[in-house]
Amino acid sequence: MAKILNGVEIAAAIKAEVAAEARALMAAGITPGLTVVLVGHMAASEIYVRSKVKASAELGIRSEMLTPKESVTTEEMLALIADLNAREDVDGILIQLPLPKHVDTRRLLEAVDPAKDVDGFHPINAGRLESGQPGLRPCTPEGILEILRRSGLPVAGQHAVVLGRSDIVGKPVAMLLLHANATVTVCHSKTVDIGRYTRDADILVAAIGRPGFVTAEMVKPGATLIDVGINRVTDAAEVARFFPGDLERAAQFAKRGSTLVGDIDPAAFALAGAYTPVPGGVGALTIAMLMHNTVKAAKARRGGMAAGGA
Repeated sequence: MAKILNGVEIAAAIKAEVAAEARALMAAGITPGLTVVLVGHMAASEIYVRSKVKASAELGIRSEMLTPKESVTTEEMLALIADLNAREDVDGILIQLPLPKHVDTRRLLEAVDPAKDVDGFHPINAGRLESGQPGLRPCTPEGILEILRRSGLPVAGQHAVVLGRSDIVGKPVAMLLLHANATVTVCHSKTVDIGRYTRDADILVAAIGRPGFVTAEMVKPGATLIDVGINRVTDAAEVARFFPGDLERAAQFAKRGSTLVGDIDPAAFALAGAYTPVPGGVGALTIAMLMHNTVKAAKARRGGMAAGGA
């Protein structure tokens, strides 16, 4: 029977470690600080940001949310980021994406001080990841590696196949797996016969944003399946196809009018040696790793203060 990789439990363990580190910093007179910038009013983003702020408070991290109006210009945002870069009490800066179309997202992400880039998106941090140097790593990819490590699953010598080549998940998780001594193949929308590669994968990471794309026929028996996808399904026929006979899912769909499915068809999990569920898998790690990065940034930036007294 396949092992379910419980992301909620692993995230709770990471948060407990972060809280202990935050307490140690506070004993030295340092309170880690996270600033989240949310432009405009997007309901989904607001909910997500509030959960980040709440998690920060629970772990002893000072947090603040800045909410520029949706009409804010790129230049105004650059000035805001410059101010946050200069503030000693801000260890982590997170710009909630997506931004309005008229705002230059790339310029803003590159303007963040790499030492405060808790999302790990800055080109300098990407370069440090590529070269194996210390730095802040993207939260979801680092969370995937934590799931594998803490679940005692082998990575070195395994063939890992990554579906997706985004800068946020696909590329960085491929690099992290490579540094962990896996043999890595990256597939994408232009790959011919993806199943040829997925059927050879000891570890399969699906991060392409297509509900149920990976079918049981595409999976190697006994493989570890890491499902990064979070897709909202609103069609009753699709729910019945992905979750046949699942009364709990059917009831959830009847109540909410939707349910979540990953990039891997749940039918494939029966073949797996281990897998991450959706929800309750990879997604649970993202905020935990953000908190980890904030404390890591505080220690790197202000470690001398802790050693010599704040």
